[in-house]
Order: sequence, then structure tokens, then C-alpha cells
Amino acid sequence: MNDLSLEPVVYLVDDDLSVLRANRRLLRVEGWSVREFNSADEFLEIATAELLGCLILDYAMPDRSGLQLLQELRNRGFRIPAIMLTAHADWPLAVSAMKQGAIDFLAKPCPPDVLLSSVRAAVDRQLRTYQDDLETIQFRDRLKSLTPREHEVIKLVSTGMLNKQVATELGIVEKTVKVHRGRVMRKLELSSVAEMVQSLNRLRQFEDADLSELR
Repeated sequence: MNDLSLEPVVYLVDDDLSVLRANRRLLRVEGWSVREFNSADEFLEIATAELLGCLILDYAMPDRSGLQLLQELRNRGFRIPAIMLTAHADWPLAVSAMKQGAIDFLAKPCPPDVLLSSVRAAVDRQLRTYQDDLETIQFRDRLKSLTPREHEVIKLVSTGMLNKQVATELGIVEKTVKVHRGRVMRKLELSSVAEMVQSLNRLRQFEDADLSELR
């Protein structure tokens, strides 16, 4: 997981050196850190799941197209937001790019304000995703601190069961359920059952795990 204090980088991938230089100048004037690559394969040599920022790539490149690059990044599970540029914009191509994870599809030549707006939106989106992931990881760590009985209680409470129903299911008295429930909420730093359910759902989506795997 990236440290959110790290500076986002805009990665430019284009075989047209004039386009690379123009976009580099534009972005650096606006204060962005920029790295340039002349081909998709060159970018893939340094690509990792930890990249923070956004990717601006050309569609038509030799050897591997921008769309093929997006497909490869998706196959590797990388989630860096991508903006695709093309001199021959058409609707089917835009749809294909979006299906492979592009968040914007812009025609060349792209007005500077449009490109900058798209970059800001892409980076903001990734920072929000990383913040959500960080909070989910912290929740997972707190979840591991629960006792086996507290795990049983949270699993039943999160399904909508009332304290009395949980007590019957576990063969304990309702007062004991209330005690366990209070401890669970304090350990997980939650204020409501709705917040608990939301956090559990985010965790399942994050790593496709169930509670039994966290014990």
C-alpha cells in the first residue's frame, strides 16, 4: 500500500515525441511530476500495483496499442487510472477503452484545460481509492483482535439479528450479547451496526474474504 503522502506522478506513454514533450511541459507548469515512455512495453517494465497518479496513453502505438496496454494492466490487477488519447476517436473504440479501465477518452489535439481537468479527476479518484483501501486494511487489523465469541456475535448482528435472537442462536443470555456487542463496537471503533455492515462489505470486496479467514 502506498503512503498517501507520496507525490502522485503522471505517466505519459506515446510514441510521438512531440506529443510527449508538449504534454510534459503542460503538466510540469501546473506542478505535476511527470515520467515519459515511448512505448507500452517500456512502461510495463516499471509498472507495479503501487503506482500512484495516473496514466496518459496513446491508442495507436507500434508493437502494443494503448488498448492492449490497458488489457495487460488489467490482467496484472493494476488499478492506476488511465486517460486514452487518440487522433481517430470513435464510439466503439471509446467503449472498448472504458471496458478495459480507462476513465476518460480524449481526441487529439486535446485542449490543455480539458487534459488538466481529466488528470486532476483521475488522480483524485485514485487517492480516494487508496484512502478507502487504507481504512479497510485498518478495519481488518482491528477485526483480528476480536475473540472467537465476539466474531460469532458480529456475524449474527451484521445479518440484522436482534440481541435476543443472537442470544437464542448462541445459547447465551441477552445481557451477555449486549456486553459482547459493546466490546466489538469499541474494538472496531464503530458507532452503529450500519457502519459495521458497510465496513464488512468493503472488506469482502477488497480481498474477497469471509470472516472465518480472518481468525
